[in-house]
Amino acid sequence: MGNIFNLDNKFFRAINKIIDCICLSMLWLLFCIPIFTIGAANTALYYTVNKVIRHDRGYISSEFWHAFKTNFKQSTLAWLIVLLAGIFMCMDAYIMYQFAQAGEKIGVMYIIFIVFLAFLIMWANYIFTYIARFENTFKQMLKNTALIALGNFIKTILLFILFGIFALAVYIFPFALLVLPSVYMVIKNRVMENVFLKYMSEEDIAAEEERNREYFN
Repeated sequence: MGNIFNLDNKFFRAINKIIDCICLSMLWLLFCIPIFTIGAANTALYYTVNKVIRHDRGYISSEFWHAFKTNFKQSTLAWLIVLLAGIFMCMDAYIMYQFAQAGEKIGVMYIIFIVFLAFLIMWANYIFTYIARFENTFKQMLKNTALIALGNFIKTILLFILFGIFALAVYIFPFALLVLPSVYMVIKNRVMENVFLKYMSEEDIAAEEERNREYFN
């Protein structure tokens, strides 16, 4: 009977995880409001999910803020590049589509811009998670994420589909923004960490496992 009210049982742990996801999603949403901070907010979201939600190390607010300010410069620069490239592709796709509607043959190029936009989203899926997990120069980060995305193309497609499903869910149910960002990132974390393991040295993997054991002990 006493186990029912034990805060360490599976029921209360699940409730705590749900509450953490809601708090983290709201924190992410708040930090996304200035628009130019979305990249840093995404990086902080992944970092916090990986450390706090998945491995129970630290606290939501402190870990999010730590990751946000630590990776702000690199994440913001990456986000602005992705944003500008995305706007450019969307505008070109729209213009070419109008040509296609008017019967102009060149209008078929709108399909090419849509494909480019899809690849941009796939690449961006790796950029902010990579920044959250590894330290590297900006140029090397862009190169590594592109190579990792291509080298794990099936999982890249899977993440793209997952992103589309969650984006559609938020479009239909806007209030889902209060919880879905964290839920999406938890699922994405399970995929991404398996990908990243292939590029980590045995020493790095052992050190991370030791950090997790130390916290629980």
